[in-house]
Amino acid sequence: MTSRIAAVRRELASDVVILGHHYQRDEVIQFADHRGDSYRLSQLAGQAKAPYIVFCGVHFMAESADVLSRPNQKVILPDLSAGCSMADMAEITQVEDCWEQLVRAGITSDSGDQITPITYMNSTAAIKAFCGERSGVVCTSSNAAGAMKWAFAKTEKILFMPDQHLGRNTAYALGIPREDMVVWDPFMLFGGTTPERLRKARVILWKGHCSVHQRFLPEHVEKVRHDHPGIHVIAHPECRWEVCQKADSLGSTDKIIRTVQAAPAGSKFAVGTEIHLVNPLARENPDKMIMSLDDSGCLCTTMFRISPQHLCWALENLAEGNVVNQIKVKSEVKHWARVALDRMLKIQ
Repeated sequence: MTSRIAAVRRELASDVVILGHHYQRDEVIQFADHRGDSYRLSQLAGQAKAPYIVFCGVHFMAESADVLSRPNQKVILPDLSAGCSMADMAEITQVEDCWEQLVRAGITSDSGDQITPITYMNSTAAIKAFCGERSGVVCTSSNAAGAMKWAFAKTEKILFMPDQHLGRNTAYALGIPREDMVVWDPFMLFGGTTPERLRKARVILWKGHCSVHQRFLPEHVEKVRHDHPGIHVIAHPECRWEVCQKADSLGSTDKIIRTVQAAPAGSKFAVGTEIHLVNPLARENPDKMIMSLDDSGCLCTTMFRISPQHLCWALENLAEGNVVNQIKVKSEVKHWARVALDRMLKIQ
């Protein structure tokens, strides 16, 4: 597979750009022209010149690349089954129903003049478009704090989807107490809360989570500190609030990488994120001790579905003039999703 991919990659030359998320397996990420988190890859997708963008990530990322790409470009996802469980926790009809109930309760108007909707990058293009149409924005873990500050500058409340942990941790770091946050459960009547509670809340958190980061527990932090005195625990803000409170620092995948790289030789880190980010960090920084916060290793199984075989198949088809697994967002969805993504790219 390695030699076949390398050969077809040389044949395609500048006709294709391969984007790879940090969580991709080593056999795939080695072929990425650009490696990064969802924020960086979103920027690169909008800047790419090649007619074909092969996105080694998951479905929502390829959708965003299609939204940001030019009309002559085509976005390809090597395996269409590479999805995101978190993104699946917020379905567009559920979000529309939530918003309708908030409007009926007088908590906001349909245009969103009292609540700003913010959706995490890990969401469908339809939900990004929903936010764009209602003066909202998309965010990543890199700029979630900036997105919240931007939103609070124009409305008193935020509806944050679909990751409750990122929303809670970010809002708390901005000085918003937990009692000013409420969770909306899409499977319960009126979200499992009350109009009175929603009127008092400043942040409405959608009940969703990352199946990888939720696996990290406070006990893992306690154990790693016991076993390795002086170790620095750095956690992704998608982790539970209790884990983030016990960690020494929080950071997006990009910030985790920069923090570890900048640390002096001999530093020790326990990293609370996906194992395919942790393992390369350890290999690339042999002068430091770098380990997973959970020694059983936390794997994103859907991201893992992009295999060398899938990548080879997609590239060899391109070389033969066949476009397979193209991701195409409907034009009406693409417009408003682009509005929300463009707003995101302007927020630090």
